[in-house]
Amino acid sequence: MAKYTQKQIDKYNRQKYISEMEKIAKNLFRMLRDKNINSSEFKAKMTTLISKLQEREEIRFDGEYHKKLKDYIIQIGQKIQNSKFDDIILDEMRDIEMSNLNRLQKMKNNNNYKKDKHRSQISHED
Repeated sequence: MAKYTQKQIDKYNRQKYISEMEKIAKNLFRMLRDKNINSSEFKAKMTTLISKLQEREEIRFDGEYHKKLKDYIIQIGQKIQNSKFDDIILDEMRDIEMSNLNRLQKMKNNNNYKKDKHRSQISHED
């Protein structure tokens, strides 16, 4: 019978929340790239993915990438909840949202080898 500390449980929940957000981003990218996806399929898939994310305990993020990704997912969720969401709107938003996803991906791939909290400590020591 394994006993887990609260810190371990929090870390596990955080990792699961991040993986759900990454899964949404990957699916979103794939669906936007595929011209054969119509608005009803897009809306159904995104609604199920966002509902899975909302089932998890909400996590507060300090990092810029995770904050922006979370905000972006919320923004997409609000767009598809619009009753006027149709194929025309989906086609209009494809290029814009693809570039937004690319920006997020670049932000993720921008390797920071030192955390911001350590940078501030180093600058104070000088």
